[in-house]
Amino acid sequence: MACTAASSYGGSMHDPIIDRLAKSRHPAVQYRLGTDVLGEDANSQMVIKVRSKIRSSELARRLLSERGRDGRIPYHPYGKWYGPHWVLTQLADWGYPPGDRSLLPLRDQEYEWLFSDSHLKTSPFTGPSFSPDRPRIHASMEANGIFSLLRLGLNDEKTDQLVDRLIKMQWPDGGWNCDRRPPPANPVISSFHETITPLRALVLHAQVTKSSRSREAAKGAAEIFLKRRLYRRQSDGGIMERAFTKLHYPPYWHYDILMGLKVMTEAGLVKDRRCEDALELLESKRLKDGGFPAEAKYYHASMKSRAGLSLVDWGGVSSNRSNEFVTVDALQILNAAGRL
Repeated sequence: MACTAASSYGGSMHDPIIDRLAKSRHPAVQYRLGTDVLGEDANSQMVIKVRSKIRSSELARRLLSERGRDGRIPYHPYGKWYGPHWVLTQLADWGYPPGDRSLLPLRDQEYEWLFSDSHLKTSPFTGPSFSPDRPRIHASMEANGIFSLLRLGLNDEKTDQLVDRLIKMQWPDGGWNCDRRPPPANPVISSFHETITPLRALVLHAQVTKSSRSREAAKGAAEIFLKRRLYRRQSDGGIMERAFTKLHYPPYWHYDILMGLKVMTEAGLVKDRRCEDALELLESKRLKDGGFPAEAKYYHASMKSRAGLSLVDWGGVSSNRSNEFVTVDALQILNAAGRL
């Protein structure tokens, strides 16, 4: 894979970042490079062989290392960032081979939580001070569940029920918001954080199931970002939040321009002229070796504390060192936008 992938890029092996990624110790990086950057056929024997290695890779082993004999992870599904919800999300994002039935106990944990009375009592949140067509919901929870189960080939009728729930809670402007502070203290527009993962999930659901309902819901959600050029206020063109301009991996439920452009790529919208500002900002962050840095992170890899723990160290943070995971995402985006 390494030689074929590197040599197929521009007809030579002299692009250092492509050569480096092609020789990554992570099969997931090699797989994403081949399919999302170099345009290798996902059904080719070479790509299938590389993808099959993800299941036994160090990355997958670490993410799944806390499973018991029953196949479950003995923590709350939403435990940040080691619970079943997040483990499935990360496996899905990096091309873990679909149809692995050993993951079904984790799917069961996801469903038990998302369909539990305790979850349904707090999501959606409505009250006398809120407009009934703007229910407060942590939409990223359902959305990441939908996305991971579809990508991992573990979806069933309950996945479709989560999609129905998500669409029913969609706001008139096309997005979602979880802020429980009564108006006017809280914004009456959708949240970027709570809308980006539903957009991603609905795009994938429409692609997998051909659902016109999901496609239309995704179209409305995409406008939340596009009309703000992915990170700028409509009122004065200023930056909405500085964190939106920083590159992270993993983003988990957070928004930044990398996640925004990645989802626009998956939705086939990255060539929309309203993405150009964010694309130029992303390009400006490219390092001398051709890669991209992780400028900030939401996790730590120390077992001294469970709060915010990741069982995988995703390459850390550095302003002058390329991060493989960020780089593959960025190259995928720029390739799709015709900017490589």
